[in-house]
Amino acid sequence: MTFTAFQRVVLTADVPEERLRAGDVGVVVEHYLPRGDVPEGYEVEFFSATGETVAVVSLPATSLRAATASEVLSVRGLARA
Repeated sequence: MTFTAFQRVVLTADVPEERLRAGDVGVVVEHYLPRGDVPEGYEVEFFSATGETVAVVSLPATSLRAATASEVLSVRGLARA
């Protein structure tokens, strides 16, 4: 699936080095087309509950899925590094 700029996406795998967990919601800020051995990917920004940036991460498309209208956002404490 191709995501659009500023689309909300859901992380499908943990990214421990960025303190992110599967289920965290982010916003697409850049789309990278596949090139040679490099797969399609996205730059995604993740925010705290107050709107501060927690991480901006380059991720393969396979690590993301679209958020849906039937899902509710919740909060969690940010894991320590």
